[in-house]
Amino acid sequence: MNKAVKLTLPERFADTVKKFGHFNALAFVGEKPITYTELNQKTAALVRLLEDLQIKPGDKVSILSSNMPNWGIAYFAITFMGAVAVPLLPDFLPSEIENILNHSESKAIFVSEKLTAKLESIKVETLVHRIRIEDFMVTETIGQKPEYRLDQTNLNQYDPDEDDLAAIIYTSGTTGKSKGVMLSHKNICTVAENSTCVRNVNENDRLLSILPMSHTYENTLGFVMPMLKGSCVYYLSKQPTPSVLLPALLEVKPTIMFSVPLIIEKIYHNRIQPAFNSKWAIRQLYKVSFIRKKLNRIAGKKLLATFGGEIDFFGIGGAKLDRNVEKFLIEARFPYSIGYGLTETAPLLAGMKTSASRLQSTGPAITGVELKINNPDPKTGEGEIWARGANVMKGYYKEPEITAEVITPDGWFKTGDLGIFDKDKFLYIRGRIKNIIIGASGENIYPEEIESVINNYPNVLESLVVQQKGKLVALVHFNLEELQTKYNDLFEKGSNMAEQKMNDLLKELQTYVNQNVNKFSQVQMVLIQNEPFQKTATQKIKRYLYS
Repeated sequence: MNKAVKLTLPERFADTVKKFGHFNALAFVGEKPITYTELNQKTAALVRLLEDLQIKPGDKVSILSSNMPNWGIAYFAITFMGAVAVPLLPDFLPSEIENILNHSESKAIFVSEKLTAKLESIKVETLVHRIRIEDFMVTETIGQKPEYRLDQTNLNQYDPDEDDLAAIIYTSGTTGKSKGVMLSHKNICTVAENSTCVRNVNENDRLLSILPMSHTYENTLGFVMPMLKGSCVYYLSKQPTPSVLLPALLEVKPTIMFSVPLIIEKIYHNRIQPAFNSKWAIRQLYKVSFIRKKLNRIAGKKLLATFGGEIDFFGIGGAKLDRNVEKFLIEARFPYSIGYGLTETAPLLAGMKTSASRLQSTGPAITGVELKINNPDPKTGEGEIWARGANVMKGYYKEPEITAEVITPDGWFKTGDLGIFDKDKFLYIRGRIKNIIIGASGENIYPEEIESVINNYPNVLESLVVQQKGKLVALVHFNLEELQTKYNDLFEKGSNMAEQKMNDLLKELQTYVNQNVNKFSQVQMVLIQNEPFQKTATQKIKRYLYS
């Protein structure tokens, strides 16, 4: 890293424009990308619009939109002028949006046409400007509406400090109330620079973005990092359904993608696993180790082709990857990499190169990050993961007491995750401390580990293990379409036959789970969860809603 360049977004981006001005930067799939020079010009013109709206350094400006090139332009314009970006997840409820806009005291908001309806009934006294993100047209303001014009540029010069606030990220969270995580320019730029120790990113890379840019995982790693390295990022103009995503992969041929476990798990359970279970002969052959590895290698080549054939880094983060799925990826030689981090750490703390995969590990700490296990159990070595480095947040916005609870006076951030190191300092996550269930005899029960077993059972889409009246209960969401196809004759004969089959299935699942977990992790009841569980942006189940 060039030490003469300040760790601020405008300084680092200016360096990119000098080096890669004529290189492609941002585009929708199927459209011509804008270059870094054009991106710089569009950003300066948008800064001018914000100046005309009397936005000043330190003011909060929100973004409520699906992914698009203009999302990044808005984010850069806000942060380059020393204002503070407040990204909002598109699936936030109107009430959540209203609370966040009020709490952050946002003065302006960029909003996409499809999400404008969410703002119709909200009341926010500080919010005086609304800007349509598709074309940067001011739709609501006080007085005359200024116009966004590409022939204009910013009037003032801005020079944010490294420790100045760049963004407030409101977490959807899996444990309740959202908190505003304050990230500085240094926090974000440090991760964008130091994450390249896991995989060097350069001007030849192409990324296809499928996670919300309002989440710090995609924001820092999928947007800021490539923008500081001269790469090109492509966006989907529609929801990433298979019919939209598969052609886009073949067109873009990405070299890098960032994903959450659920996406690759769905591919495995819906496409790969059924292919190996379709015929009796293949099922028997698949049980033989060396044959299984050969079959997985063939499947791995097909999977690579599905992703466009040129991907060499598939980053997975946000939640724990299913053990069996990861085993397949290793044997398939698919270039995946597990990472670990939190919004509060901008986000990455640990990660590993695709060539250094270790089953169920997130790898060692990235450059510039210290990790330790605080007060480890003498027998197991497990304890809470603490982190320290230039990427640790400034704190929770307007919450000094909560901030003091999670950041020690000497700078250690308490992650709330339970983990353990191996002899090479590779980190293994056991689960969230708040999720641990204490057994009748005081044993620690990790629901995520039980859920991993459940999710490997045929026709299970997802599950959640909770404690009810002292008993371990598994809530299971089945793929009912597959079950109806599989047992069509029973479902046609009537509800009694179908109900009996489902009861038998629940008993079989309970037996299977209890044969594959330790004694105190055995479930006493399995219940059907009819609707999909509510999830966060990184597809983690909002556990607090079901506990």
